[in-house]
Amino acid sequence: MPDAAAIAEDLYDRVRGCVRCSLGTMRTRAVPGEGPLDAEVMFIGEAPGVNEDKQGRPFVGAAGGFLEELLAAAGLRRGEVYITNVLKCRPPGNRDPRPEEIEACRDYLDEQIDLIDPLVIVTLGRFSMAKFFPGQSISRIHGQPKEVAGRFYVPMYHPAAALHQANLRDVIVADFAKLQALLVRARRSVAPHVSLPAATEAQPVAAEADPAPTQPPRAVSATQTRLFD
Repeated sequence: MPDAAAIAEDLYDRVRGCVRCSLGTMRTRAVPGEGPLDAEVMFIGEAPGVNEDKQGRPFVGAAGGFLEELLAAAGLRRGEVYITNVLKCRPPGNRDPRPEEIEACRDYLDEQIDLIDPLVIVTLGRFSMAKFFPGQSISRIHGQPKEVAGRFYVPMYHPAAALHQANLRDVIVADFAKLQALLVRARRSVAPHVSLPAATEAQPVAAEADPAPTQPPRAVSATQTRLFD
């Protein structure tokens, strides 16, 4: 039976050669995703930007730099989380993903989730959020985790949003600050009797109750959001 690395490489090869939709004929490089195959936390963005299209890696532009800052503030390193996108190829002009493009990539993303089997999935932006929180508004539910069968799903703003709306920066930083405590909670949900270090156990756990709706910030265009992925 193939090991995880062989399964991942087969998946990446299929993504790199994919022409299920028109994006496959326009890309420079496909962007399958990257990170350890046993990562506890998986981040799902929306689509590659111009830098990702050139390098074939997710989140290598300005938004990627901010993501690494956010990870560090949350006590995580890029090398220990898995990062991918809903779309594996860049839409022209960084426009919104189209339904048929999301559908064309759906199996790839599902395979990645099954392979990584993370404890926590963090969605970055509204298109990745919609996969797990259909019909919801990111301005209302950002930072609020839900648990399904022992896995936690957390909707968050895309890091690029803070590059265009300074008032969102503190919101995004605050949401990421909850990740360490959520990860502790997720570990306990699968291994409730495992003893954790005292410093880790002292982390506060975010409340599960839905807060009152927040005032939605000024809308950011999808083109702006992904321009600096």
